[in-house]
Amino acid sequence: MTLVAKLAQHLPYLRRYGRALTGDSALGDDGVRRTLQAVADGAVTLDAQMSSRVSLYHAFHRTGLTPREMPAVEPTASLVGAAETRLLRIAPPSRQAFLLTAMEGFTPFETAQILGVDPAQVEDLIAQAQRDIDQDLATSVLIIEDEPVIAADLEALVTDLGHRVTDIAATRREAVDSVARATPGLILADIQLADGSSGVDAVNDILATAVLPVIFITAFPERLLTGERPEPTFLVTKPFQPETVRATIGQALFFHPA
Repeated sequence: MTLVAKLAQHLPYLRRYGRALTGDSALGDDGVRRTLQAVADGAVTLDAQMSSRVSLYHAFHRTGLTPREMPAVEPTASLVGAAETRLLRIAPPSRQAFLLTAMEGFTPFETAQILGVDPAQVEDLIAQAQRDIDQDLATSVLIIEDEPVIAADLEALVTDLGHRVTDIAATRREAVDSVARATPGLILADIQLADGSSGVDAVNDILATAVLPVIFITAFPERLLTGERPEPTFLVTKPFQPETVRATIGQALFFHPA
């Protein structure tokens, strides 16, 4: 396979990365163009000790970016989407490490090669990015759960993440009434509730008047994963691992429209 063919298969992903990194598709594409031009002119040599994909991203970081294209706070005018806006609030070094691992799928070692830093530094950058994201996403949470012990565990978990629990509802009516009093930023919902009512019905009632991210946490996932539309985007099966719930909360909030 020629060098051109090797690089071509990676270009759509590099363009995606450039756009997410800069917050602007034109700037990202221009960075990719400059990288390819530098490689073609011989100004940059791809490192033979790296895979073709890692070496291409490494070259992009050496030639495809300038400081002005790495905004630390405000997105550019052409940026669209809440997730991109949140990304641009993360300091550039942490944003790079986070995107390379979370979006592009590189290992911490490969990310260290791309950025030219020590692998331990990559871990620190990723941890800082996660802290920045958690702080930015702090919100209020309604828990719809009829088991007191589980409800308490979820309350402690979301509180540790920096969120605030507005209410714990054990029935469909309690949940709907709670949202009528104060609209939360996130809902964690069981399916089977105390009085035989349905958490799914409760959520549908709520979503009829509000657009909110919802995570179902249930021992009966088959009742939701029926193959029919709509199906829940975020689903955690009981008994759950706290790490799974934390990660799912982060995803639900990060990609929900602001």
